[in-house]
Amino acid sequence: MRQERDVYEAILSFAAQEERVRAVILNGSRANPDAPRDIFQDYDILFAVSDMDALLLDRGWIERFGERIIMQTPDEIDPSDPPRETFAFLMLFTDGVRIDLALHPQDKIASMPLDRHHRVLLDKDGIAGALTGADIADHRPSPPTASEYAACCNEFWWVSTYVAKGLWRGELPYAKTMCEGPVRDMLYRMVVWWIGVQSDFAADPGKFGKCFERHLPPDLWQGYLQTYSGPGPDDMWKALHVMGSLFRGVAADVGRALGYPYPEQDDARVTAYLQRVQKLPKDAADIY
Repeated sequence: MRQERDVYEAILSFAAQEERVRAVILNGSRANPDAPRDIFQDYDILFAVSDMDALLLDRGWIERFGERIIMQTPDEIDPSDPPRETFAFLMLFTDGVRIDLALHPQDKIASMPLDRHHRVLLDKDGIAGALTGADIADHRPSPPTASEYAACCNEFWWVSTYVAKGLWRGELPYAKTMCEGPVRDMLYRMVVWWIGVQSDFAADPGKFGKCFERHLPPDLWQGYLQTYSGPGPDDMWKALHVMGSLFRGVAADVGRALGYPYPEQDDARVTAYLQRVQKLPKDAADIY
């Protein structure tokens, strides 16, 4: 794997020689002195360019950065999407280095997507030095409104019944999709709010909850891990009940902290329904 200095050298030597690249900015965790370091950190690079169309039309210059395992250009995956100011090349190289390289028009530099922690690596025209990035608080959760809280609770318990139906029918892909889609989404959202109320909404739970372990007490963290089930129906039933128990606890805490009523009746009735469906024989003629 290339050393950090070698990656920067490859990026900056190209940018210095390429007339159309006017500034180079580093975003992401490598620009944050407090971020942990590991071998999977990517290089989040932003080029301010004078002729974006030309660089997109002839892409041979990308080969300067090394041999790739794979590349994605997310800004052109869906042709129906409207054009964007920034165009990204996400590149994973054969030595394990990953570079996320984005092009942005020089004349629209004020709208460049900058993190709070960013570093100007090259500035040919003195255009980037005064730029400021988004404050980290912009990425932290904000308190839910009463309607958002109520909707989250309702969706969690409502779609839990879909999981039960799928499990009873033996439709495991359907049940798994419902459980890992809308049910988990609501659990995740409530856990994020729980972390928020515990920290006065100062803690950052991380993308997709990657920092949950840091912010949850050990029992809640272990409970959250147990919501990821194995492939069989018994595993899925167990995970569904753990999800319900975990949701009940964190949602009640969030409701109390924010002054919102937790729907205890919905919880109790749906929990009883799930338990009943789990025990129903496969030849049952009715539910009740």
